[in-house]
Amino acid sequence: MTKKVSPSIDEWLKQAKADSRALQEGMFLVHNGVVRQTPKAKVRQGLDDGSLVKGMEFAYDAVKVDAAIAETYKMEGIFYVKVWLNEGQLDVGDDIMYVLIGGDIRPHVVDALQFLVGKIKSECVVEIEQK
Repeated sequence: MTKKVSPSIDEWLKQAKADSRALQEGMFLVHNGVVRQTPKAKVRQGLDDGSLVKGMEFAYDAVKVDAAIAETYKMEGIFYVKVWLNEGQLDVGDDIMYVLIGGDIRPHVVDALQFLVGKIKSECVVEIEQK
């Protein structure tokens, strides 16, 4: 698998604002996950073995991602969801994912973004850090 070319967020926002549900939306949030040099164990659990990440092997299950998106659309006030996931061998600084959520008010959009990114990270992807 070869890594993909990242999408244009400007284009994504234009598409979202042209969508038939756009008049119901008062907010859009974008998440951009990036391969970082600091290992996940250090950032999440404070475990520092002195190593640095040099890259990442990344894969995802498209069926599970689609199910997570469908679940997000059921959340209150959410009218637009778009997800892009990279794949293959990624380098530090490469984009891992983009998620765009559009909804009526800030609390609904923040909750939906938190839910969807968390679900994708915990249930839909495989990330193997290379040190």
